[in-house]
Amino acid sequence: MAACGGEPTPSAPPAVPVRTITVTRQEVPNVIELPGRIEAVRSAEVRARSDGIVLRRLYEEGASVAAGTPLFEIDPRDYRAQVQSAEAALQRAIAAQQNAASIVTRYEPLIAERAVSAQEFDAAQSDLRQANAQVSEARAALDRAKLQLSYTTVRAPIAGRASSAEVTEGALVSGAEGTLLTRVDQVSPVYAEFSVSSASVLDTFAQVRSGELAVPDLETIEVSLILENGEEYGPVGHLDFASPVVSPETGSQTLRARFANPQRLLAPGQFVRGRIRLGVRKDGMTVPARAVQFQGSQPQVSVMAEDGSVKARKVRLGALLGKDWIVNDGLKPGERVIVEGWAKLRPGQKATEAKGEAKGEAKAPAKGTARAGGA
Repeated sequence: MAACGGEPTPSAPPAVPVRTITVTRQEVPNVIELPGRIEAVRSAEVRARSDGIVLRRLYEEGASVAAGTPLFEIDPRDYRAQVQSAEAALQRAIAAQQNAASIVTRYEPLIAERAVSAQEFDAAQSDLRQANAQVSEARAALDRAKLQLSYTTVRAPIAGRASSAEVTEGALVSGAEGTLLTRVDQVSPVYAEFSVSSASVLDTFAQVRSGELAVPDLETIEVSLILENGEEYGPVGHLDFASPVVSPETGSQTLRARFANPQRLLAPGQFVRGRIRLGVRKDGMTVPARAVQFQGSQPQVSVMAEDGSVKARKVRLGALLGKDWIVNDGLKPGERVIVEGWAKLRPGQKATEAKGEAKGEAKAPAKGTARAGGA
């Protein structure tokens, strides 16, 4: 119809058929994502314990070595001479001991006959005790000399992967200064260490006390890793340590998980992201991933009211569980979220529920691997 003397009133655009899901509360995994780094379970600096010239490097740099594997040879000639000198000193001490013992043996029957004075016999016994002590001292000196000689063959203190050499053949190294020769890192298993803010820890404790969150024992908490190329690391790890103290510099606490590393994909110092399944949230909410739109880094969903009007709603996302996002904030139970057709809507245009059910409505999340996200 046209108004008197005016132009026709434009009709409202037709409602766009969409499919929606109704948001409900349900149990969902509480997954947090934290940055972290890989650390060796054991790491040893291999340092010189004797002075001398490095004659040879005995290992292949970057290769796996067993504990006790020879890594370097330091010139042993001076130490061999010291061993020979200590052996000679021991023989002299033994000879003196035997002589002192024979004197005491000869004096024992003579003391009763007063052929030897008590003073002479006491002096002979004292000489024997001193000779025994000198033998013990000479043996200890020989053991020290042999130990110093053994240090000229530098061995791996632990099993692991040996790094590049810090010295070359011909270098002069010092046992007193402990010249660094190389490092050996155990690379299977490995640790992944994460930092979590103390505020987040306090929030978690509060949620546990209120019953909103159920957290299992530490060693049963699963952790998955995302590598620097975005791929998920296969083996799942478990937390084995939570720092009881807060760093005064960062205001954070350390969490540590242990991972098998059979293919050596994880290396000490490597950056990773950890997805930690920190219990179960009893009143969580999820929406299908296809319902979420991103405006830059800000996620939002389209919420349809009873009258068909549609509003964009900013949400704070948690983890991606299969095909569903966990929603930590921004939605209420009972609200209808558009999962199909939201891209066809124009500002101010209303929507209507299409016939049939939406494909893949939000259900209880599967127990598969979670991906964390959010804003």
